[in-house]
Amino acid sequence: MKFKRILLKISGEMLKGKDGFGIDPDATVNVAKRVAEAVECGCQTAIILGAGNIFRGLSGSRSGMDRSCADNMGMLATCMNALAMRDALESIGVKAEIQSAFAINGILQPFDQRKAVELLEAGTVVLFAAGTGHPYFTTDTCAALRACEIKADAVFKGTKVNGIYSADPMKDPTATRYEELSYDKALADHLKVMDLTAFSICQDNNLPILVFKFGEEGVLAKIIGGDLSAATLVH
Repeated sequence: MKFKRILLKISGEMLKGKDGFGIDPDATVNVAKRVAEAVECGCQTAIILGAGNIFRGLSGSRSGMDRSCADNMGMLATCMNALAMRDALESIGVKAEIQSAFAINGILQPFDQRKAVELLEAGTVVLFAAGTGHPYFTTDTCAALRACEIKADAVFKGTKVNGIYSADPMKDPTATRYEELSYDKALADHLKVMDLTAFSICQDNNLPILVFKFGEEGVLAKIIGGDLSAATLVH
């Protein structure tokens, strides 16, 4: 394996149903099956889910809500997604645990860096919920932070497209795909790999970022094994 321990960042929208909202059990199990591919090849896997299928704090603040209140609601939404994902993983035989920046007695255990590493080394998928526990930070930033804390080999960002493009390939047919990028090049070309805070954490700690199309069977395992043809590497 090229990557023995990863932090997988997945959009909450991967869990939504056909109506475009909420948590769909079938969609969630499909995501769990893709995660299982990483576990089956021996990769220690941690996950952070966004909350776009339930509530986005930034969107709420733009609509007039207090930003702190909106972000707290978004972080709680990630807890719901984590619970659904743990259930889906366990339903297909994959061990999973949740650590949350918001501890909830009887439901969610608090984040513990040393315990998280122990669980990963034992082959358990660890889901990090509730972001950083503070408003004004995105789940991308939390992904970069937790990846550093657990000493992950890379952040794997699952998206709707197979890497980073010069423009949105769904809107611009002339957009070109990058196979590999330096941190400086990504910044200079204003490529929205992650938000700037998250990106800076990765750059400052020499933490590689791999952007790939999540959901295709076998792709995650191929990348973990060193075949980066289906991803863009930022390092």
